[in-house]
Amino acid sequence: QVQLVESGGGLVQAGGSLRLSCTASGRTSSTDIMGWFRQAPGKEREFVAAVTWSAHTYYADSVKGRFTVSKDNGKNTVYLQMNSLKPEDTAVYYCAADYSINFGRKAADYDYWGQGTQVTVSS
Repeated sequence: QVQLVESGGGLVQAGGSLRLSCTASGRTSSTDIMGWFRQAPGKEREFVAAVTWSAHTYYADSVKGRFTVSKDNGKNTVYLQMNSLKPEDTAVYYCAADYSINFGRKAADYDYWGQGTQVTVSS
């Protein structure tokens, strides 16, 4: 089993920044893929960003150039630095771990999930 705990959400004005953290414990592996998803009220959970075991990164088009995903293997922690935030970025953000070797953008591709952290961007 793997436990994922997110932190760092909050309320910020448009144009501001937040950094989310996700710490993994339990059966972690350096070969997993760590992803960030978000879900706004009434909408489906959507892919935001991911980082692979080789530190290759992927982003949704809507956040490319504004968000940066990174990881610290020594701390079993993945980060999502969010800059130039927009009101449409408001959502619950989830950290997820995928133990397959193939990157995927669908929520179903991921095996473990955190509890989520709320990000609210005011206009």
